[in-house]
Amino acid sequence: MTGPTSPSPYPLGLRLDGRRVVVVGGGAVATRRVPALLDAGADVLLVSPELTPALRAHVDAGRLHWEPRRFAPGDLDGAWLVQVAVDDRAAAAAVSAAAAERRIFCVRADDRTAASAWTPAVTRHGPVTVAVLGGGDPRRAMATRDAVRELLARKGPPLTPAVEEGPPLDTGGRVALVGSGPGDPELITVKGWRLLTEAEVVVADRLVPGLLLDELRPDVELVDASKIPYGPSRAQEEINRILVDRARAGKVVVRLKGGDPYVFGRGGEELLACAEAGVPVTVVPGVTSAIAVPEVAGVPVTHRGVAHEFTVVSGHLAPDSPASLVRWDALAGLRGTLVILMGLKNLAAIAATLIAHGKPADTPAAVIQEGTTAAQRMLRSTLGAVAADVEAAALRPPAIVVLGDVVHALPPATPA
Repeated sequence: MTGPTSPSPYPLGLRLDGRRVVVVGGGAVATRRVPALLDAGADVLLVSPELTPALRAHVDAGRLHWEPRRFAPGDLDGAWLVQVAVDDRAAAAAVSAAAAERRIFCVRADDRTAASAWTPAVTRHGPVTVAVLGGGDPRRAMATRDAVRELLARKGPPLTPAVEEGPPLDTGGRVALVGSGPGDPELITVKGWRLLTEAEVVVADRLVPGLLLDELRPDVELVDASKIPYGPSRAQEEINRILVDRARAGKVVVRLKGGDPYVFGRGGEELLACAEAGVPVTVVPGVTSAIAVPEVAGVPVTHRGVAHEFTVVSGHLAPDSPASLVRWDALAGLRGTLVILMGLKNLAAIAATLIAHGKPADTPAAVIQEGTTAAQRMLRSTLGAVAADVEAAALRPPAIVVLGDVVHALPPATPA
């Protein structure tokens, strides 16, 4: 830690685009740090025997390279920076020593006094990035960063803490169900962001914008509740238990969910579990991907003279599944826009069912992958051809499917 007899750190902005950065560790700290490195364009090598589901999603998407083993000094060959995200001091020291031998700056999560570089508290506002070093005190840095972010985001009277309705627990513990929006970290609401700055525990889904996790205080407990489609998942009952247990222990808990908590997000189930346990809950709506993703891609879900209605359905179950609650036969007769979430796996069956019940095969279709993010991809097709086109283009979840004449109502959107 810097002090009266030690020099201050030299502030520097690293341009990491295309440069190798090594991250050692695959737990919660790495989950928080990797998104910012990817956002900077770094060529990330992740070395760890195991990964969190959120990190595994980055690997599966081809955003980084993973070596499923323990660190070896040769991993630093060609690296410009190394981030040590393990709590084993001996292992961290070994990485730090290897970095020092190669004159590579090293950030250490376990002991910042032994590190050759520090990760500042960061906030982003459009093209502006503010990084704060608190003289070795992360709490001071976070408090300063939060004040700067609030100043940048403020467009009216000063923000004041929201008043919780209902009697609080004696412990002061509470839960906030916060929608983080469709993917762009700037699309979270001001209230949602403020609650994140107050959180002591954050329970986050896979579709949460990773850069929001990078801005959490270092002492925040991050619980990765990632639900990768058709892969490992934490049971909903376990998520409910974590929310209740942490709140009963007096913690301020934020359940951070992609999109909106109540749009196929099981927010209602989590509220009921908290209510049954006597835990007060605040619900913060989020920008739902069902509307925002098509909008950013240039597809309005309604348009004058084109569509006076839109319907949002889940396609995670096949149309012939006994568990499906969707009336696909009725949807085939609608004249408005049909938005399908979580429907990529069953898209061929969905399209065939709609056509079988009378929806024209030439109905315009659009599929948007990872909408509102830098990885956004879009495909325009027709109902009859869309499943084959998606397969040929190798589109993957998360993706939104839009059916209707609104697909061609506007010229293609220009990225911001």
